[in-house]
Amino acid sequence: MPKNSKAVKRELDDDVTESVKDLLSNEDTCDDSFKKSSLIVNNHEGEGKECNVEEGGSDSEEEERPAWNSKLQYILAQVGFSVGLGNVWRFPYLCQKNGGGAYLVPYLILLILIGIPLFFLELAVGQRIRRGSIGVWNYISPRLGGIGFASCVVCFFVALYYNVIISWSLFYFSQSFQQPLPWHECPLVKNKTSTYVVPECEKSSATTYYWYREALNISNNISEGGGLNWKMTVCLLIAWSMVCLAMIKGIQSSGKVMYFSSLFPYVVLICFLVRALLLKGSVDGIRHMFTPKLEIMLEAKVWREAATQVFFALGLGFGGVIAFSSYNKRDNNCHFDAVLVSFINFFTSVLATLVVFAVLGFKANIMNSKCVALNTNKIVALLGNGIEQSLIPHHINLTQVSQVSTEDYHHMIDIIKGVKENEYEGLGLESCSIKDELNKAVQGTGLAFIAFTEAMTHFPASPFWSVMFFLMLVNLGLGSMFGTIEGILTPLIDTFKVRKEFLTVGCCVLAFSIGLLFVQRSGNYFVAMFDDYSATLPLLIVVVLENVAIAWFYGIDKFFEDLKDMLGFTPYRFYYYMWKYITPILLLVLLCSSFIQLIMTPPSYSAWIQEEAKEQTMHFPPWGIVVCISLVVMAIMPVPVVFALRYFNIIDDNTSGLSTVSYKKGRIIKESARPGDDDDTSLIQGKSPSEAPSPMPGNSIYRKQSGSGGPDVGTAPNGRYGIGYLMADVPDMPESDL
Repeated sequence: MPKNSKAVKRELDDDVTESVKDLLSNEDTCDDSFKKSSLIVNNHEGEGKECNVEEGGSDSEEEERPAWNSKLQYILAQVGFSVGLGNVWRFPYLCQKNGGGAYLVPYLILLILIGIPLFFLELAVGQRIRRGSIGVWNYISPRLGGIGFASCVVCFFVALYYNVIISWSLFYFSQSFQQPLPWHECPLVKNKTSTYVVPECEKSSATTYYWYREALNISNNISEGGGLNWKMTVCLLIAWSMVCLAMIKGIQSSGKVMYFSSLFPYVVLICFLVRALLLKGSVDGIRHMFTPKLEIMLEAKVWREAATQVFFALGLGFGGVIAFSSYNKRDNNCHFDAVLVSFINFFTSVLATLVVFAVLGFKANIMNSKCVALNTNKIVALLGNGIEQSLIPHHINLTQVSQVSTEDYHHMIDIIKGVKENEYEGLGLESCSIKDELNKAVQGTGLAFIAFTEAMTHFPASPFWSVMFFLMLVNLGLGSMFGTIEGILTPLIDTFKVRKEFLTVGCCVLAFSIGLLFVQRSGNYFVAMFDDYSATLPLLIVVVLENVAIAWFYGIDKFFEDLKDMLGFTPYRFYYYMWKYITPILLLVLLCSSFIQLIMTPPSYSAWIQEEAKEQTMHFPPWGIVVCISLVVMAIMPVPVVFALRYFNIIDDNTSGLSTVSYKKGRIIKESARPGDDDDTSLIQGKSPSEAPSPMPGNSIYRKQSGSGGPDVGTAPNGRYGIGYLMADVPDMPESDL
């Protein structure tokens, strides 16, 4: 291709000697100068036209696209988003349930095959196109523009109930400044004649009663609304206020909060681990945790659950990863970021698992001691009435029950069971095994608000540890909430150019209003419904489409050229085969298995029955099933709707629309349709810069196509009249030729 002749004219007060190439490679340092520069492009007939690089120049004070203050701030933001409550209360449960230490093998394999490639892909497209999820997928292929809207809908659904969990943590945090802790023991009821323990608490436990009755005041089923729980309503208002204040200035405000919200949980986890290791029984918990059950690894369910956990642990498909990455410099090494954040996430999960099982080992030891004391008293009561004194070993002194060790108790039980084999079950004696206690797997709210709180009541200085634990949960939740809300706000701001402050406040007010559904007495059941049905299937579909859009629509070879241009080196060929073949196949298998499981498992929830003081699995009523289906349909509906609108030209790819909105110093600029849609064209017509899209503020260089007299074509690099990354990669016209 013949080269264009060039001349650069500066309208600056200072003498500037940098070349255009220098400006391109140092976009931030030279930004102010670059915005004022203009480029004269002479065609082959010798006629020159001058075109301003930034329309409006110094006449307006419009806002540029924000950027991270530092690389550390950006990494903390991505870590804060990916490391969430699931690392603390989901991963340890899956680890215990699926083979202990052996579970780490399939998890690591799938992290490498699914997690890192997809995380790298999202980081790369966000950084390359510098837009939120809507703009990114409109640019890749306007017909797949619905992917971005689907991500926004899922983010909104998740934000609705995720902030409710933060409000629960805030409530427990506020109640932790007491000695003893309010869930330390069952409350007493006094009347004129006697004092007795609340029956619901006596049948369950102090921490279980406090969670279901004092905190949630839960109803017996989802159909009994029961009115608002005012304590949780206030906590939810505080939670949304915190999110709103942190997000109102975008990454300029949320980025600073990340230093605390992302790092504080690690301080707490390390402190908890050190403290727990000094407690009796903690080593039993860790040993139980990492004892591998290799035979379980062969089960397909283990691999499916590991893949699902990898998928959600990194926050894939939400749009938060893309949004955060879009504020990066173009030459940032996003491959390093992807590997770093993925392994930080993995090691955080392992650290949290160590902490959880060290604490649960301590709790199991205490529960086992209580069991031994209770059953030893039963044996004493049965002496001479079912159990002969001769069956008790001489070295065991039953007059001091508290001195009977676990080993002594098991010794007695073995003798009694051997002699009275047929009558043993009628005696009502329990085996009292630490292993049985540890096998009572709990996850989610059951782990955080029941099992862990019970363990902390036995800690010395328990209020301090309770404050630290629930403050950690709040910070973990907020870090993920920032990324989730950014996944909603950034695409909408990029697309519709509304004020960030107004959109943030409006989004938080709307979410709080809808969130009142979750703080009524039956709200916990709606949280379970949204958790099970609003995200899993829609996100899997979104990520499958993301992968296919890059690998097959945009073109994997073209994407590799983009990566080489950004990173300065060609990524490993490993990613080529992952993105094009392996990862899509694995995602489709995961999607099909999740869909089959959803069909085969009737929609149900775990209800707390007050009279029986226990949980009971109940099926959703017909209207509940309709809501479950509606959540899935609403989340994925934007994909077929946008595809149909584009396919039938109801919204033409070449007309002004969402895909043609461009970012230029905060103003909306739309392209006019021009003939000659040529996918091989990657140069922007030089004579009409005001119409050319520029996702990268301050870096707009307009190139004039030189050729054999054909019509000038103003297209984006993907051959679409849409949001385009104008720094196109053309082999015979490098950036230095401008």
